[in-house]
Amino acid sequence: MLRTSLLYFSRQQRVFNLIKNVGFARKMASRFVAGETIHTAMDAVAELNAKGITASLDLLGESVTNEAEARETGRQYLELLDGINKRKLDANVSVKLTAMGQDISDELGIEVVREVIARAKSYDSFVRLDMESSAYTDRTLDAFEQHLFPGHENNVGIVLQSALRRTLDDVDRANRLQCRVRICKGAYLEPPEVAFPDKADVDRNYVAAMHRLMEHGRYPGIATHDEAIIAEAKRFAKEKGIAPDRFEFQMLYGVRRDLQEQIVKEGYRIRVYVPFGSQWYPYLMRRLAERPANIAFMAGNIVKESFRR
Repeated sequence: MLRTSLLYFSRQQRVFNLIKNVGFARKMASRFVAGETIHTAMDAVAELNAKGITASLDLLGESVTNEAEARETGRQYLELLDGINKRKLDANVSVKLTAMGQDISDELGIEVVREVIARAKSYDSFVRLDMESSAYTDRTLDAFEQHLFPGHENNVGIVLQSALRRTLDDVDRANRLQCRVRICKGAYLEPPEVAFPDKADVDRNYVAAMHRLMEHGRYPGIATHDEAIIAEAKRFAKEKGIAPDRFEFQMLYGVRRDLQEQIVKEGYRIRVYVPFGSQWYPYLMRRLAERPANIAFMAGNIVKESFRR
């Protein structure tokens, strides 16, 4: 129930308007978001790189309905890639098609993302095409397979979500293409006919997808903080003779820093997803929905703020 409520509020712009300047909310966001500017985000990446951790930068924002805003988002990603190259950071970028104008037209979203992929290719870098809610799954995969992947096979990949019932079929589709896939659990509120309502089923589907990607895919990103799944990935790799450089673990900025550093020490690759920007509210609410225990942290800050007044 709490998870459902948090995911519902993640879509409420009015709530964001109320809390965006509240101190405790911004402090909570700072745990998961690397500031609001390209400069603060790249500084965060430099700190991760110093620990042997790579990164994927994401300018927060989605569901853009204004063409000028969509093109401005694309321009900022070009600037971001230029900055990564200039500072010699070990990082790539993650983009959402809806932030690039997909809700205006598929053609616009594809056009803007293509420019970002072309810039990434010029730097021998990489663009991860984020997956959004199930309403966009077919459109995103079709745009990727038909318009974005051809000619840029080394420079663009996708994300699949184990919460969705369809995902094993999509994994097989991706393996046939030999494209790079990030497998994650998913953090969107979905109907039960589309997604598994029970965590145990989501986890089982994740492990099945992970096995197929590790054995038959191309350099998969195993995006999880679940230590049991991480242990299973290591076990499976050893059983199948899959070298540590054939996959990477992926985690979120601000989550389980201890585990991130431990994975590096064990000789595995790890990439941290580093979001930044002013549109942090939907992202924050989805992170809280994944780990409701963080609500206690927020509640404690509310009480402290009240006593200071």
